[in-house]
Amino acid sequence: MALTKIDIVQNVTDKLGLPKRDSTRIVESVFEIMKEQLSKGETVMISGFGNFVVRSKNARKGRNPHTGAECEISARKVLTFKSSQILRKALNKGN
Repeated sequence: MALTKIDIVQNVTDKLGLPKRDSTRIVESVFEIMKEQLSKGETVMISGFGNFVVRSKNARKGRNPHTGAECEISARKVLTFKSSQILRKALNKGN
């Protein structure tokens, strides 16, 4: 099961005791700020969680897996995430 934006809003509402409307505005604002920074090519660092980094990939040759025909894969930007050591430790707790 995936954690959705609605689930995040509900968790904020439950933990902070805020009205759902306010929690929704907070969550939407955080995601909007992150989106704006990432679209500018900036890194988003969340202490204790990790870093979201925009990387550029060069154009390259690829193959269509169905036909085997060569094709050009255009240059593009990709978003990567690197978790913090704190998050990694929390994920591996008990292993």
